[in-house]
Amino acid sequence: MVDCTDDLFENTPFSLKDFDLKFCFRAVHRAVNRLTIPDYNASTAVDVRQELDLRIGAAFTRFQTLRLRRVFPQALSDQLISYGSCQFPTLGFVVERFREVDQFVSEPFWRIVGKLLLNLRSYVLFDKIGRLFDQDCCRAYYEHLHQNRYGQIVEVIKRPKIKWRPTALDTVKRTLFVSCTAKELEKLASRKLHMGARYAMQLAERLYNKGFISYPRTETKIFPPDLDLKNLVRVQINDSRWSDFASRILEHGPNPKNGKSSDKAHPPIHPLKVGDSLQGDEARLYELVTRHFLACLSTDAEGAETIVRLCIGKPTLPRTFNSSISTANLLTSEDGELFESKGLMILALNYLEVYIYDRWAEKDMPVFQLGEWILPDNIQILTGQTCPPPLLTEADLISLMDRHGIGTDATHAEHIETIKQRLYVGLEQNKFLVPGQLGMGLVEGYDSMGFEMSKPNLRSEFEADLKLICEGRKTKEEVLHHHLNKYKELFRLALNQASFLDRALALRLEQEAENVQSKLLSCPEHNGYGLRATDSVSISH
Repeated sequence: MVDCTDDLFENTPFSLKDFDLKFCFRAVHRAVNRLTIPDYNASTAVDVRQELDLRIGAAFTRFQTLRLRRVFPQALSDQLISYGSCQFPTLGFVVERFREVDQFVSEPFWRIVGKLLLNLRSYVLFDKIGRLFDQDCCRAYYEHLHQNRYGQIVEVIKRPKIKWRPTALDTVKRTLFVSCTAKELEKLASRKLHMGARYAMQLAERLYNKGFISYPRTETKIFPPDLDLKNLVRVQINDSRWSDFASRILEHGPNPKNGKSSDKAHPPIHPLKVGDSLQGDEARLYELVTRHFLACLSTDAEGAETIVRLCIGKPTLPRTFNSSISTANLLTSEDGELFESKGLMILALNYLEVYIYDRWAEKDMPVFQLGEWILPDNIQILTGQTCPPPLLTEADLISLMDRHGIGTDATHAEHIETIKQRLYVGLEQNKFLVPGQLGMGLVEGYDSMGFEMSKPNLRSEFEADLKLICEGRKTKEEVLHHHLNKYKELFRLALNQASFLDRALALRLEQEAENVQSKLLSCPEHNGYGLRATDSVSISH
């Protein structure tokens, strides 16, 4: 292949040899043996996406940039104020969460807890009634329980507890834990390694090009049957960090936990060779991929959970008490108030031995007998304040984009990076996404026009239509006609109500808007709409 392309480009300085790409024999063999006829419908859907994104993005970007540069020459004279039908809902998610946090009004609450001291250890019993938002009610409730402190063990539940191992890794996770895919990798890198999604994918591509991991831009969560998992695990025996764990997997045989989705193009992300020579962030990301891969092939962690429920509501120990009390003599919620405490014993760490990114802590619980009477050492009131939801991290934002059909595995990180570069959003504490003044102003401006440009609805509907094209249920012409007409009407209204955008940004930028009113003229070349004859924009051809 390289020889052929070198002959083709013999008069140019370009050569495939310039790229340090490494493909293992298995990957090439698998690809060659899976050659299929191209999917015409899928190809058409890609064409529709590209065409609509280009035409809508170019029109609105030109409108916003040309107008707002003139309206705010001091603040925005050199700013590219871009618009994209994925980019803007991405910004909208950040703005919506910021508003929730900013407008949140904290409330005080109170809660009753009991404490039990056994063998010099304190155990907390939480009241099943939960939080109370009326202090007087809580105080009266507390006084009653304080005078009637004797309680009876009315329920002892013992059950197995499983902590699920991760499944195969793709780019973004859609289920609880899935085989490593690109979206999952972006989110894990953000949450566990505190890396930006785009930076993580750049590292992953470098590792792929160096032959350390498989192709990272995959939506597959199912290991194909012809992938030699045993050999991939055998390679990892040479890495001292997890050699013993890899040996145990080989001893019992790989047991992959697959997800449900597959793009039928690339397997889940997995290591190809030992990475002990890597350094810095490349080494950290490789370690995440490898530990995830080995954990996926292992078994779930096993534990035993004990739940004890205590009914408190007797002033003294009942005279009828005996150690062999039957369930017929147990107190009920009508006799008092239920308190609960939980304990956990870990029986087998299994995948947790290698997957250092998950935590599972034991919680001791003494042995209680059903019907046993207990006098808590203390009953008290705890107070607290309700808290707002946290600001979005990149991992949270990718989850929202994926849930609402905004962008693809290959573009999530790019959309986030774009709104950061445009100064629509920034980072707080190097972790949380917050909208900038420009981003807030744009969203508020379009909101005041009555549009939902920052909501995911428009894009989600478009993505749903693209799926119908893939299924052969809609044509390219139908989808283009419908969505172009919808955006053309929004564009026309935005031009006519551009002053709403000016006012919103004037408040955010704390600058007076310049008067740039001019008559809208038709563009002679495109028969569209423009700010002036020399600044025309159009969604139409």
